[in-house]
Parts: sequence; structure tokens; C-alpha cells
Amino acid sequence: MEWRGGRRGGNIEDRRGMGGGAAAGGIGIVGIAAVLIGVFVFGIDPRDMLQVVDQSGAGGSVSQQAGERGTPQDEAGQFVDVIENSTTEVWTAIFAAEGKRYERPAGAVLYDQATGTGCGVGQAAMGPFYCPSDQKVYLDLSFWNELEGKFGAGGVFARAYVIAHEVGHHVQNLRGAMAQAQRQGMRGEDSGAVRLELQADCYAGVWAARAATASGGGIRFTAQDIQDGLGAASAVGDDTIQKRTQGRVVPDAFTHGTAQQRMRWFRKGYEAGDPVSCDTFRARDL
Repeated sequence: MEWRGGRRGGNIEDRRGMGGGAAAGGIGIVGIAAVLIGVFVFGIDPRDMLQVVDQSGAGGSVSQQAGERGTPQDEAGQFVDVIENSTTEVWTAIFAAEGKRYERPAGAVLYDQATGTGCGVGQAAMGPFYCPSDQKVYLDLSFWNELEGKFGAGGVFARAYVIAHEVGHHVQNLRGAMAQAQRQGMRGEDSGAVRLELQADCYAGVWAARAATASGGGIRFTAQDIQDGLGAASAVGDDTIQKRTQGRVVPDAFTHGTAQQRMRWFRKGYEAGDPVSCDTFRARDL
């Protein structure tokens, strides 16, 4: 994957090195909703996420430390900046074609271990996530090591897929899909949560299909990059994770979709390059 020629947007809030933040408080109603609709990409049980957040504090509100805004100096931070800006380029054009205005996320927050968010206390154990309350994407970049080591998803494009997926949740927030997911249930193989996650995978595919053109050639993918993206989608399927962690598959506990479903919807978005193809909420066969 070639990304260094892509444009920087400076929509990064860098909280790395600031510690865990002055996190004092529970997750709150909005945060609970954010967790239950499955905004975290890598298949962590929502009950575990709630426990992590609850242990971070009790009562009061969550205090957030503002980080440095702009383009980071290190390569890892610049990569996030380029990919986040590329998603803005892609979705701005899509919304414009629909006669609408795209509002990019309020920021991509880079942090270490723990930080305050509009949805409660965010921790690295949650994986990358999007908070609909403050409209920010949160990333502890040590997760890239876990992505390759624990999930076996190698390649730079796998990282780009994660960012594009989380921005896909922002697009869903703008379009009202998150509220729709809540009405259809939060767990189970046909739940609103699964449909939400599969749509975000499809949106990541749409981004991949359009990124090179939107960037003026500054971002380029190879066939192997797309395979890396499909591999990442497969590695984080509910069935794959359940087999690895508990030795059996429990469809009633699904929150993200199977490996085959996640690959299918990413591929569908990539091949079509059109978000219209990503209507998982009307699809009979996921």
C-alpha cells in the first residue's frame, strides 16, 4: 500500500504521553448506547467493555484532557492522519453527489492505555472505537501490534481498514443508522448490531474503491492489499473469535457478524464503490 503521497488533513488530536486522562465517572446513558450498538470493531463482548469502563470510575462526569491538534510528527501518527483525511475526501464527494454536506469526525484521537471520551472512559482493551456522542474516533496505536500478533491480520492496509471501518460508524451516525440498529436488537446473528457492523465493513470497502481517485493517486492499493483487508475482516468475525476464545460458536451472542459475512460485505462495498450497495438493514441474506 502506498499512502505517503496522500494529503494530510490535520484532524488529529494527539493525547499520547498524557497518561490515562482525568477520568472520573461512569459511562452514562449515551456511552451505554454506544457500547451496546457495537461500535467497537474487533469483536469484544459488550459486557466486557462495560465492565472495563465501570471499573474506571464511579459517579460524576468524565473529564477529558485535550491533546495537541494537527498532523503528528511520527510516521504512525501521519498514517492515521492521511487515512482519516482520505475518508473525508471520499465521503465528501459521496454526500455532495446526494446533495448533502459531509461533516467529518470531530477528530481522530490518538491515546495511550486510557482516555476520557464523550461515551465514558475509553481503554485500549476496547480496541479502536467510535463515540457517537462526541463524534470522534479513538485509537491506541499499540493495537496495531495486537492486530497482527493476536488476530493474524498483517499488512498496512489492514490498519487502514480499521480506520475506514470506524469512520464508517461516523457515516452511520450522520445517516441515522445507529438509532435503527438499536431498534433491531443488540445481540444475535440477525441483530441490529450485526447489521450495523457489516454495513461499516461495506463502507470501508467503498472507501477503498474510491481512495486512489479521491487522493489524486497519492494513495494506491495492490491486489495483495485488498486481500490483507479481507484477511482482517475474516480474522475478526464473531465465529472466528468465539472458536479461538471459547472453543465453540454461539450465534445468539453475535455482535459483529461471521468471518464470511464481514468479508462479503467489505468485498461488496469495494466492488460496487457505492454506499447504496451497503444497505444491510434491508438485506434478507447477510
